[in-house]
Amino acid sequence: MVTDKIKELKETQAKMAELEKSIATQLAKELAALPGKYGFETVAAFIKAVKASAGGKRKAASPRKPSAPRRKRAVITAETKTQVKSLTEAGKTAAEIGKEVGISLPSVQNIKKELGLVKARK
Repeated sequence: MVTDKIKELKETQAKMAELEKSIATQLAKELAALPGKYGFETVAAFIKAVKASAGGKRKAASPRKPSAPRRKRAVITAETKTQVKSLTEAGKTAAEIGKEVGISLPSVQNIKKELGLVKARK
């Protein structure tokens, strides 16, 4: 029955919690014994030796390291749209317009599409 399975599950969960606690205790003991195992008198001396052995090549752990600073999002105003329209009519490419106005190529394309300045696909 379901109640028997629930009881079995609770017992298994209790065993698992007990095992996790046991592992954590043993791990703490082993880590505390490491400096003595390698002949160091203090934990600080052991840590210093570990850092020295890593050399200067140790990288700090970070979730995301940007290769370049993130660019702020461009605000598309009515003025921006009129600039895009006039530059398009002047024969500039979308890439040139984007650089001059300070917006991305997809933004230029979206503005051109919104203003009806692009040909529809066949």
